[in-house]
Amino acid sequence: MKIGMMIATERELKAFLESGSEITEKTVGTRKIYYTEMYGHEICAVRSGFGELDAAAGTQFLITVTGCEMVLNFGVAGALLPGLHVEDLFVVRRVLHYDHDLSAVDPVKPYQYEEFADEFLPMDDSLIGLVTEEMPEIRQVTVASGDCFIADRARKDELGALGCSICDMESAAIARVCYTNQVRCLSIKCISDTLEGDGSDYEKNVINSATIAFHVIREVLKRL
Repeated sequence: MKIGMMIATERELKAFLESGSEITEKTVGTRKIYYTEMYGHEICAVRSGFGELDAAAGTQFLITVTGCEMVLNFGVAGALLPGLHVEDLFVVRRVLHYDHDLSAVDPVKPYQYEEFADEFLPMDDSLIGLVTEEMPEIRQVTVASGDCFIADRARKDELGALGCSICDMESAAIARVCYTNQVRCLSIKCISDTLEGDGSDYEKNVINSATIAFHVIREVLKRL
C-alpha cells in the first residue's frame, strides 16, 4: 500500500528520519518528499510547516503528487485539560477548527463546515479501530486546531470548554483536505506542553514526544 505521512515541523520529522529505514529524497518545487519502505508499505513523507495554511497545502501536495491511499499524521499537541501530562498519547477522534466560523452568513454553528452535522471534523473510524485494538488504553480525543500556538491559560480554558482535550495547529487542515479528496486519515498526538506549560515547555519536549507518537504509527503500519 502507498501511504502518505504528513509531518508538521522539522523537529517532528526527526523521528521519521531517524527511524532506521533507508530513506531517499525527491524535490518537487520547494518541497521535499521522503520515500522509504516500512512493513511492506511504500511510505511518502512530507513536512508541511506550522499552521493550517501550510498543512493544507502540504497535505494536498502529498495526495496529488504521490497518489497515496491514506494519510497518517503524528506529532505533538498542547494540553487543554488538567490531569494531562507530557508524553500522554492520544488518537484523534474528531477536530474542531476554531478559526472557522460562517455562522453570521450561513445556517451553521460556529466552527461548522456545512457538509457536516455539527462543528466537528471526523477522522477515519476504521483506522482509529486499528489503534484501539492494539492499544486499548489509548485515549480518543477532540483536538482544537487553529493558527495560533496556545500558551495563554484563559484561551486554553475556553477551548477546553468546547469539548476539546488537546490543541494543535495542523489537524483541521489535514482532516479537511483528506475529506475533500476522499482519502482516509489518522492522527496520533503526544503532549509536549501541559495546561500550565508555555512555549519553553514545548521546546523542551517536542522531539521526544514526537518520537513516542511515531512509535504508534509504526505499530499501525504493521497491522495495515
